[in-house]
Amino acid sequence: MTNDVAFLSRQGRFRSIPSTNDLVRTWLTEGTPEVCLAIADEQTAGRGRSGRSWVAPDGAALLLSLGFRPAYLELERLWRLPAIVALAMADAAEEVAGLPMGMLKLKWPNDIVVDAPTAPAGVRKIAGLLGETQGTGTAGVTAVVGIGINADWPQERFPADLADTMTSLRVASRGRPIDAGELLDGFISRLEARLRGLHAGHFDVAGWHDRQITTGRAIRVEMPDGTALMTRAVGVDGTSGALMCEDPDGGERELLIGEVVQVRIVRDADADAADDGNTAGDSTDAAAADTTGRDSGSQGVTP
Repeated sequence: MTNDVAFLSRQGRFRSIPSTNDLVRTWLTEGTPEVCLAIADEQTAGRGRSGRSWVAPDGAALLLSLGFRPAYLELERLWRLPAIVALAMADAAEEVAGLPMGMLKLKWPNDIVVDAPTAPAGVRKIAGLLGETQGTGTAGVTAVVGIGINADWPQERFPADLADTMTSLRVASRGRPIDAGELLDGFISRLEARLRGLHAGHFDVAGWHDRQITTGRAIRVEMPDGTALMTRAVGVDGTSGALMCEDPDGGERELLIGEVVQVRIVRDADADAADDGNTAGDSTDAAAADTTGRDSGSQGVTP
């Protein structure tokens, strides 16, 4: 299980640690070169995007963080690191779980989900990401990307308050046991190829576009000031990483990562009933993997 991978400069596996993101950040501070990897069976201080907590039974999820030194990327392209992590994990997860290609979708900016018409928002979360950078604009820029994916987690063990919004690879595959080692190896091999592409100036824009589940759907965007915008997503920008959505004047509005707190898919009827879209937002999107999180941990695309 990724024992001797030349692609990795340093790796560690832990039964239980506070935060894989924090550990990887320490490694980078100490001078560890790209790419370093920390994996944990359990995190005791894991957090997701916007400080949300991550809850998963020991061994039910694959929790890991990766450390990069992306001096080869321009500042406005740093979002592509968590993007390739998400794409590599989606590809590997579909293969290991025997899922149809393209079944796993990306919900901008930081979730991997599956379509679920009976769920409150029409999707269920299977994984989340969190990315953090330090030293942007310098030759010593570093980035940590954490990801947590609900792997071999049976439905009967889902927390009651999350059961309507989360799922796992085991459930998505209708009970197929998920081997975490196989999932990890598949992920690492795919990530290596995608990272080499970034080093060469290439990014899978088409693949990133194709997996976006928000495109064409009504969404509720929570803003840092506590207001919320009800609108419709029209796509994503492959250059800036922005979410493109409809403007009331008939044009398009670009929302960048960091400008929003959260994006939720909503039912069209709910969107039609909302007044102008400026409503205060609550901030609980609880799919299993906010999970992915650690302080700097595993979920969220936040360069």
